[in-house]
Amino acid sequence: MNKTHISPSTFEFLKKLKKNNERNWFNEHKKQFKKEEKQVKAFFNTLLEKLRTHDEIEEVKMFRIYRDVRFSANKKPYKEHLAGSFRRVKPRLRGGYYLHLEPEKSFVGCGFWAPEKDDLKRIRKEFEVDDSEIRAILKDKKLKATFGEMKGDELKTAPRGFDKEHPAIDLIRKKQFVFTKTFSDAEVLSPDFIDQVDNAFKAVRPYFDYMSDVLTTDLNGVSLID
Repeated sequence: MNKTHISPSTFEFLKKLKKNNERNWFNEHKKQFKKEEKQVKAFFNTLLEKLRTHDEIEEVKMFRIYRDVRFSANKKPYKEHLAGSFRRVKPRLRGGYYLHLEPEKSFVGCGFWAPEKDDLKRIRKEFEVDDSEIRAILKDKKLKATFGEMKGDELKTAPRGFDKEHPAIDLIRKKQFVFTKTFSDAEVLSPDFIDQVDNAFKAVRPYFDYMSDVLTTDLNGVSLID
């Protein structure tokens, strides 16, 4: 099923779920949930087709509505949003796209949320050696107009082995390298929302190309993959 927009009924269901986040209510309304889930999954698959016209994407993964409450203080059994991620072809391409649908809290996220230890060190070493290319990308007008500044958790001081006075310490301190863009409910429910999301994903591509190059080579530019 080709689905190019998000239905108002999806947000209406999520609003009701937020007010009634318990198992009895959910089981009574599971038929409606399955209907909305199917529609959103179809939207994600249509977005996947669009993405594949300008990037190499392995798959789209729609996250389950059920929460793992075993180790959480929040014991609500269900997430109050629907979300999916789009994985680029590895190991040659790095980075990922994420779409979060929630009344008054919808957004897209792109980048590196939890880099592996070796990848994080490689990124930091690249910034230490030469930060000119990444800074030029971060100043790109289209990227800034779409996402604003790069976000992510960071250390309060320099990581071990790095000079706290280094000119690129603002980048070296980072533990995450992400871009996010929020959408109003009106934007999400508009007919061109799928194009808005796709255009946002296009805007981050130069950043992904750079990071993919960094993470698939050593500091001398020699490829680390076959």
